[in-house]
Amino acid sequence: MTRWTALGAATLLALAATGCARIPNAMGYIVDDELISAVQPGVDNRDSVAKALGRPTAVTQWDDDVWYYISRNTGQRAFLRPRPTAQTVLIVRFDAKGNVASVERRGLEKVADISPSSDETPTLGRDRTLLEDIFGNIGSFGGVPQGGGPPQ
Repeated sequence: MTRWTALGAATLLALAATGCARIPNAMGYIVDDELISAVQPGVDNRDSVAKALGRPTAVTQWDDDVWYYISRNTGQRAFLRPRPTAQTVLIVRFDAKGNVASVERRGLEKVADISPSSDETPTLGRDRTLLEDIFGNIGSFGGVPQGGGPPQ
């Protein structure tokens, strides 16, 4: 093997290896374990939690008694779909007076992998062809209404 052939093979191998590297991506709340451990039930209230952790990622829809801080790290190889590598959901519950009632932390164990059944979404009703969609309304509406024209 010549020197140029070996150099070319090494270059191709290096380029192929970089395509397999995982591309990290962090989304949502940036987890700080010291700040999270500082939030204590019975001690903190809404204001102290907001000052320590910032605004929540989400709040319950009907009241603001539960705050969610959501963080997710994913990794992606080349052109493949991103896969979660780490996830933290911090759930802070408040009592009626606005004091912290409980702090719960969840991770990747709660992530569900949902696979669609096929490439086509099932719909109710009958299947229509493209031509039926285009020309299907011809003749389905009445003609010009009887009587006078537009008011003058």
